Amino acid sequence: MTTTKQAVVTRTDVLDLAEVDRTNADLVGGKGANLGELSGLAGIRVPAGFCVTTAAFRRIVGDAPPFGAWLDRLSSLAANDRDAIRELSGELRRIIEATAIPDDLQDALARALSRLGADDAYAVRSSATAEDLPGASFAGQQDTYLNIRGTPAIVAHVRRCWASLFTERAVTYRIQHGFDHRKVHMAVVVQKMVFSQAAGILFTADPVTSNRRVTSIDAGFGLGEALVAGLTRADSYKVRDGQVVEKAIAPKTLATYALDEGGTEERPLDLERQREQVLTETQILQLERLGRQIEGHFGVPQDIEWCLVEDEFHIVQSRPITTLYPIPEAGKHSNRVYISVGHQQMMTDPMKPLGLSVFQLAASGPMHAAGGRLFVDPTNLLASPASRDSFLDMLGRTHPLMRDALQTLIERGYFSQTSPGAATAPPPSQARHRAATTGSDAPAEDDPALAAELIARSRAAIEALKHDIRTKSGMALFDCIAEDVQNWAKSMREQRSMGAIMAGMNASEWLNEKMLAWLGEKNVADTLSQSAPNNITSEMGLALLDVADAIRPYPEVIAFLQRVKHDEFLDELVALDGGLQARDAIRRYLDQYGMRCAGEIDITRPRWSEKPTALVPLILSNIKNFTPGAGARKFAQGRQEALQQAQSLLERLRQLPDGEQKASETRRMIDRLRNFAGYREYPKYDLVNRLFVYKQALLREAERLVQAGVLRDVEDIDYLTFDELRELVRTHRLDDQVIRDRKAEHERHKKLTPPRVITSEGEIVAGAYKRAGLPAGAIVGQAVSSGVVEGRARVLVDMADAELGADDILVTTFTDPSWTPLFVSIKGLVAEVGGLMTHGAVIAREYGLPAVVGVEHATRLIRDGQRIRVHGTDGYVEILS
Repeated sequence: MTTTKQAVVTRTDVLDLAEVDRTNADLVGGKGANLGELSGLAGIRVPAGFCVTTAAFRRIVGDAPPFGAWLDRLSSLAANDRDAIRELSGELRRIIEATAIPDDLQDALARALSRLGADDAYAVRSSATAEDLPGASFAGQQDTYLNIRGTPAIVAHVRRCWASLFTERAVTYRIQHGFDHRKVHMAVVVQKMVFSQAAGILFTADPVTSNRRVTSIDAGFGLGEALVAGLTRADSYKVRDGQVVEKAIAPKTLATYALDEGGTEERPLDLERQREQVLTETQILQLERLGRQIEGHFGVPQDIEWCLVEDEFHIVQSRPITTLYPIPEAGKHSNRVYISVGHQQMMTDPMKPLGLSVFQLAASGPMHAAGGRLFVDPTNLLASPASRDSFLDMLGRTHPLMRDALQTLIERGYFSQTSPGAATAPPPSQARHRAATTGSDAPAEDDPALAAELIARSRAAIEALKHDIRTKSGMALFDCIAEDVQNWAKSMREQRSMGAIMAGMNASEWLNEKMLAWLGEKNVADTLSQSAPNNITSEMGLALLDVADAIRPYPEVIAFLQRVKHDEFLDELVALDGGLQARDAIRRYLDQYGMRCAGEIDITRPRWSEKPTALVPLILSNIKNFTPGAGARKFAQGRQEALQQAQSLLERLRQLPDGEQKASETRRMIDRLRNFAGYREYPKYDLVNRLFVYKQALLREAERLVQAGVLRDVEDIDYLTFDELRELVRTHRLDDQVIRDRKAEHERHKKLTPPRVITSEGEIVAGAYKRAGLPAGAIVGQAVSSGVVEGRARVLVDMADAELGADDILVTTFTDPSWTPLFVSIKGLVAEVGGLMTHGAVIAREYGLPAVVGVEHATRLIRDGQRIRVHGTDGYVEILS
């Protein structure tokens, strides 16, 4: 757009579409800006029209004195305040519709209509400023009116479009997406009516699979409103690489047509037309090319509304598709596949830039960010027959849904055209699998002192880091952190540490396989690993029972904790009877475990030491549900059950042919499992310990930046990568807009559901469990901890909401180690995310809790309070009531 056009834009209430482009969204709304942009593209037909701008809207509401007060009341509501939203939004619509339109604005509308044809029919469309954005489309939230004739009727419908900014659905949508009602304004697009023989919607990325190379087209007869309103079915066509690859001709019962006197009506289609294909193949391909042209101009996949008139396509709307998961940025190589790190780490929430970049530093290979999550690329492993089978076999044992999704791609021949040269990083579990084949299973690894020695070495390294980092600032601090991260990663790859981890995992697998074959017993390692030594995560849950024991004798402290709301409560405890003992018990716990928190692989998450109120509900639950000494009793009980299981297995094996040899081999594997199963949790604890040390040092650096006026808030560093923060410390130069944009992006990432598997085409490939013979209505998952248990489903997505009873089964999205203190209070576990060796599964086995993970949509399929039965041995859940 020229500077002359920009000058016109700033001083008028009515603008021709040709005068605006996408830079003018604040003035003409998202729909008007995109249509103005498209009207200037060669080969794209956009019906002629004009925009009644947001400047006109602001004049109207500015002349309505009670409007601002009503808007303030509306801004205080939550999305579930339905009655209040209905009342207030209705009042706002009435205010707008009762406000007179100034004469000069009516004259401007009449002149614009006269230029286009005052007697013609028009479409009058709402175009809000918070509409057709990359992060929120607002599709269908405001109103559109078709075939409106005559200046008075068009003026009346412009007013109705303004009022539609405050429909209940639009208000609720804005609340849900965090848009300020006071900052959203309404423009109106008035376009010459297109009387189409067919109309529909085109997505330049498949809305079902998210594949960016597949165009999806829905088509119906008439004006298309019956299709958009869901009153009739539509033909569906899919195009890939210039070829129609799929057609579904639907029975189309209705179509919308214009009335001679204005307005529209739905009419039934004749029987012979109901099965008629709406678009020819030539038209489908022509429309696909138009879609790709529009997508190429805007630079992102588009949701496009089109009309067909006398074999010519007209575009009446184009907006970004906001529901697509971003493709990991890993170069331009085609036919790649990426698998989620978060599903393996039991943390599928989005991470902030600093958290992503620091975790990437610690990775054993390249990790690619997308949507605030991390992914690794195993394409080369899958493309090579030499490595494919072993990789899929390993993944099938730990993450069967991932394996099935990858198998689907293999069966399609997806990897036959894989581009060479892209970096490939095996997922962490694959790296461990490799280590298992390089001597980690040697007899020396059976040394029971090895795990304790590795833990002592780790603790000494942490203490050295804490001592060293205190003296570091500026560039030296960043060098210190980068070096320590690399040292940690190197120590985790060291043969003795990896060998200890793999020795326990392989022993577990050996025992499960052999005992099933020899004795018909399933998953015996689950019981044999209970109360194994050196498990820092399970010890953390039991230690909180000891904290409850220290507080239980003091009713005044308990009453105080029941009402505490702030994180500085520890120092206030000393004024209470028993408060000193309570404070010291909590502080001892925080000294050992205070670096942990939900989502702890993200360095930016608040730790328990920073937010100790997170522990209060867990402590109170332990006081309520347990008697003194429960921690020691639980550990002793688990150990006794493991020993009894071992003795029983050995006695039964000795009765078999070659029984003494079988028993001897089994005894060795049980010892190995007991020696090393617990150490599996320690490397994560070690890393989280270091992350907290880094965080405290970086926050001290951030405080210096705030004091120097470089940053507004210390937490702004969360929205910079590690390298960007280093550069900021060096230069003291920062564009505040970067922080604002990153914060808005993080909010958008929260609304995305991360896939387990996604391709370089953006296709999300979902796996499935291939199991038969389950009870009707069974909800299928992965068996990770043996046993069958019935109880009350307690559906939680936040530990802060934990109010657990003795009969409760935890149902949640995922559980990382920070959830372990809850495990002492529950009977079983159901989680949407997880695998055989993820932390929730390991701790469930340690505590003897039946558990099923990888249960898709568990928190939606199971309602809080329902009676359920968890089959931890066979991997499914039944809803009983």
